[in-house]
Amino acid sequence: MRVAAFLMAALAAPLSAQQHSHQSAHPTPEPAPVDHCAMGHLPPEKCPPKAESEGQAARDHSAMDHAAKDHSQMGHEAPANSSQEPMDHSAHGATDDKSAPGAAPESALAPRALEGPRHAADLVWGEDAMAPARRQLAEENGGMRTGMVLVERLEARLGTESGSEDGYLWDAQAWYGGDLDRLVIKTEGGGESGGSVEDAEVQALYSRAIGPFFDLQAGTRLDVEPDTRSHAVIGVQGLAPYMFHVDVALFLSDRGDLTARIEGEYDQKITQRLILQPRIEAEFSAQDIAERDIGAGITKIETGIRLRYEIVREFAPYVGLEYEAKLGETADIAKAAGKDPDGLKVLFGLRAWF
Repeated sequence: MRVAAFLMAALAAPLSAQQHSHQSAHPTPEPAPVDHCAMGHLPPEKCPPKAESEGQAARDHSAMDHAAKDHSQMGHEAPANSSQEPMDHSAHGATDDKSAPGAAPESALAPRALEGPRHAADLVWGEDAMAPARRQLAEENGGMRTGMVLVERLEARLGTESGSEDGYLWDAQAWYGGDLDRLVIKTEGGGESGGSVEDAEVQALYSRAIGPFFDLQAGTRLDVEPDTRSHAVIGVQGLAPYMFHVDVALFLSDRGDLTARIEGEYDQKITQRLILQPRIEAEFSAQDIAERDIGAGITKIETGIRLRYEIVREFAPYVGLEYEAKLGETADIAKAAGKDPDGLKVLFGLRAWF
């Protein structure tokens, strides 16, 4: 038993010495002290002043012997025969930081997008093969030809006063063409119920877009009633600010008579199908036209309101009221002929397009 105990003690001594030497060569690092002041665990009165703590940190950092380390032996320094130059970090941020003052704005179109031939596809497929495709593209993006017929007013007009005459009226236009150039046909007229047509005209106009909302129109006008007369026409038609539809025209007849007409209307939606439309029209003459009982100045004004219901978008019956009055010398001529120069009408009509 004594021999066995002696052998075990002899074997344990070298192992203990080896373990002790291993722990000495690799000492266990001590945990870093916790700064309870920086973490807010202690009240301010129990913490040292900030300057003192910063100085302590500076002293602790200076205690580390950074200069003693030989970076060349650690492989951090470039070899002597290397052609690599030290990197200039001061240049970083001058071009990468797009928010830096004076930085050039980034272009949405790369310069190389404007390089090369205008029609690069011709180099692959040939000009003869690509020309029809380009024409088709232009036609589908603004070059299409379309047409429309609009019956703006087709109505019966009933007088509200005794002795006033009932009548009828039409006002329509049609056009065919593209977004920029169109052929426009306009017609309007009217007469007494049960009688012949008193006024009738037809206009044929070339219409050219002069902006997003207005067209310049020029052409001819032919009066069928009360007598045959032709006019040169120039005018503007379009959509004024606040969604007012405007039609202004100047007429010069083959007899030298200069007249003008202004129409304006506004569609106020009450619902998606019920629409209230105020409308005004005024006519002017630069001189007396005796054969038509017209005096110089403002010859006539019509103001009215129409309430229509769109059964479908293309078909809308309406009812309304309109006040019509002849003014100035034209009113005097009507009175001298025994006619009433003004009157209120009840309207029943239809607006349609296709």
